[in-house]
Amino acid sequence: MARGVSKGRASGKHSKAALRAARGASDNAAPRASLYEEVTATIIAQLEAGVFPWVQPWSSAAAGIGLPRNAVSGRPYSGINVLILWGAVIEGGFASQDWLTFRQALAAGGCVRKGERGQTVFYADRFTPKGEAGHEQGEGDAETVRSIPFLKRFTVFNVAQCEGLPERFSATPAPLPERQPHVEAEALIAATGADFRIGGAEAFYSPSLDFVQVPPQPAFAHQIDFYRTALHELGHWTGHKSRIDRDQSGGFGNPAYAREELCAELASAFLCAALGIVPTVRHADYLANWLTVLRSDSRAIFKAASQASKAADYLLAFTDALPLEAAA
Repeated sequence: MARGVSKGRASGKHSKAALRAARGASDNAAPRASLYEEVTATIIAQLEAGVFPWVQPWSSAAAGIGLPRNAVSGRPYSGINVLILWGAVIEGGFASQDWLTFRQALAAGGCVRKGERGQTVFYADRFTPKGEAGHEQGEGDAETVRSIPFLKRFTVFNVAQCEGLPERFSATPAPLPERQPHVEAEALIAATGADFRIGGAEAFYSPSLDFVQVPPQPAFAHQIDFYRTALHELGHWTGHKSRIDRDQSGGFGNPAYAREELCAELASAFLCAALGIVPTVRHADYLANWLTVLRSDSRAIFKAASQASKAADYLLAFTDALPLEAAA
């Protein structure tokens, strides 16, 4: 629900001062370190309340199934921005997953309604300090300049918070019906070329043998759960050392294991949304382990969401589906 994330307020006047206020005075400045803590604290509070921000947007709000995206470019948001904007959809009860900046609303012929509060999203970038003398000699005597990672901040508004926008901004895709074979998910599974085995009573990915196993679809109370589970396990599959190469060590209760499970959980949610499937919590029994990780590291959810987007990108690249590119 993102109440802990800083927000901007739109003004009814289109003056430069109002525009600066809507965007936030430090849109392009590195955010305070506390922003990590604020976002993480919000997600911890949601989990403790039994709310999973990556599965709630369509059962608790009027929005259709889909990833949050920029209403002008059509590019979906990624990483932590997906969780932040889904939480904002829940809190605001918005009927759209489309977002745009104050300037974009004006350029499109509309405006943000007076008094509406925007949502802060983040874009990862790097910069090299001026006068930085810290050069290191790399291989082949090539000079490497030290750069520092930081986050840019942008304030966006849901199209439901705007008025005067063209009709195309209000279009909402119809959700796919449940309990029907999902053509896109089937195509993605086949296109990966993964060793995907159907059978048994358990769903899992074996890092050592590099295969996925999922029970037969009729074994699921809701057949759509077969695809949700398959995408979760394929999320693990992307972490193999021959692919994205994530840390998949440790057993249940181990922090590394909990981080990998959180990554796969979010990757499944992102993939489900991209394919028009309503996400659900596939492994709620890991909640206590997730909370332990989030409480010990305020940046853990940022990293997990980023890794999940990379995993989803990797899998969607096997199909003609739209990749989860970062947008601002």
